[in-house]
Parts: sequence; structure tokens; C-alpha cells
Amino acid sequence: MTLSLTHAHGDRITVAHEGTGTELFAYVYRPEAPWEAPKPYLHPVRTLSGGLVTDYRPNDHRWHKGLQLTASHLSGQNLWGGNTYVHGEGYLALPERVGSMAHVAFGEVSAAGDRAVIAERLTWHPHGGELWAEEERRIEVCDVDAEAGSWTLSWTSSVTNRREEPLRFGSPTTHGRPAAGYTGLFWRGPRAFRDGKVFTADSDGEDLMGSQAPWLAYVGEHDGRDGHATVVFEHAPTNDHAGDQGTHPAHWFVRSAPFAAVAPSWAFHEELVLAPGDTLDRTYRVLVADGAWDREQVAAHLKARTW
Repeated sequence: MTLSLTHAHGDRITVAHEGTGTELFAYVYRPEAPWEAPKPYLHPVRTLSGGLVTDYRPNDHRWHKGLQLTASHLSGQNLWGGNTYVHGEGYLALPERVGSMAHVAFGEVSAAGDRAVIAERLTWHPHGGELWAEEERRIEVCDVDAEAGSWTLSWTSSVTNRREEPLRFGSPTTHGRPAAGYTGLFWRGPRAFRDGKVFTADSDGEDLMGSQAPWLAYVGEHDGRDGHATVVFEHAPTNDHAGDQGTHPAHWFVRSAPFAAVAPSWAFHEELVLAPGDTLDRTYRVLVADGAWDREQVAAHLKARTW
């Protein structure tokens, strides 16, 4: 199976599967509205048969854009977008706290055979524009399985603190709001995926909020066409971060109502503190599959693929 890549310079990179003619995803890196904390994102993301599995600027949260790396609370700034949660006051419009993640350059943009690679350098900024962090990002299509009707995206980000003081990664939950630990890699599913099925290797349902598991699957049903899609999020075993409170494993943020959303949060219950000059490394895989996969099917597929 062959992948192709089209680069509209200054705007986006599109990766397509030539066997099916499907555009698997677009990586959009041009900056958008300042209020939405400009940052690159993937949308649309599709299954091999063309089923849509991401949403873009929904009317409830305009800053939700497909699949993107976010930082909802970062040393008092909001690199997530929209209103900022303030304990005791709720979500407030505080534009002076809304920052950005800016594209700098691509180190590699390529497609050959069944692999496609986007390697990028980015900088992270508070609202005032100072340099707070530098990121090395690598997004790769690493496994196209036409027989299974699936493909896999890997995402690796290495974020280095360029401040002279620690960067404190948090979330609304670390700032006082229960069950709202969203930050880090964040997926917003299409409106049709509301009330979808969520499960891990051992558990089902939204009691998974704030829990830990090596992977989490979301099954949704399409609008406009028949059938389902399954999106599986998996974090690398190396993602534990040794911080000032010991290791810092991922916890899942997941909702199926009032909308579909998943994030392997890097600061759900406790802040993650990154010292000056230190680098935070995170690697994830996202499996995008046609059909409603069950627990056994997901587990068997993942077990056959090593890190």
C-alpha cells in the first residue's frame, strides 16, 4: 500500500492512501484566531474507507480542532484556547492569558511506501510572546493494515523549558474543578460520536475518567453514512515523567457526552513541573479503524505491534 503527501506551503500537509484514494488526514500549521490559542492540529482525520473521526471548531468549544497538542494551564497561561478556568469563579474570558504554539520549520516531510513522516520544530509562547519552550515534534503514519481496515498514527513531542524558572503543567482539575483534567494530546470526535462506547482492557464507560490504563478505545457511529469507526489511544510505556513528586504516569480524560473527547492527560490530578532546561518527552499512538471493534480485537491488534 502506498501513501502520498501533498504540502501546501504555509498552510497544511495532507497524507493520502493511494490504494483507497482516501485522504487520511491534514496537518494544518498556519495560525488561526488568537482567542483559540493558535497551534497546529490534525483535521480532518479519516478511516481508510473515508469515515470522518474528528470535529473542527464545534459551536460549544471553538478551540477544539481535531487532534492537537494542548496545554490548558501552563504557569498561569492558557495554551489551550477560549475561556480560562479560575477556581471559585468558573470559566472566564481572560485574553491576556491565552498563548500559542508556533510553527518554526520542518526537519522532514516525506512519504514512501506505507510510511509518512512530518518532523517539525515549534515554539511555545505566553500571551506576551516570550519564548517559554521549544518543541521537537514527529508525526508518522507507521502501520496501514488494509485487511484489518485500520491505520496508525504515532505522535512524539519533546518539549524543552527555555524559561529561567520551572514550567508548571496543570489542568482545570489541578486548579479545583473535578473530573476536568484535560491537557496534553487532545482528540475531539465528530458530533455523531456523542454517546459512543468507551473501554479499556479492563473497564467500560465514563468511570474511566481520571483512571489509568495502557490504552483506551472509543467507538462511534457515523452520520451521513452507514457504519462505525473505532479510535484507540495508546501511550508509550516510557511516558512516565520523574518530577518533583516522583513518577508522573498518564491518566485518561474521556467524555462521550455531551461530546466525544479523549486525552491521555499529562497533568490530571497533580501538576507536572519541568525544570529550566529539562525536556518532557511524550509518545502516543492513535489507531483509526473502520467498524466497531471489541475489546478482544483491539487488544490482539495492539499486542502484535511493539513499541
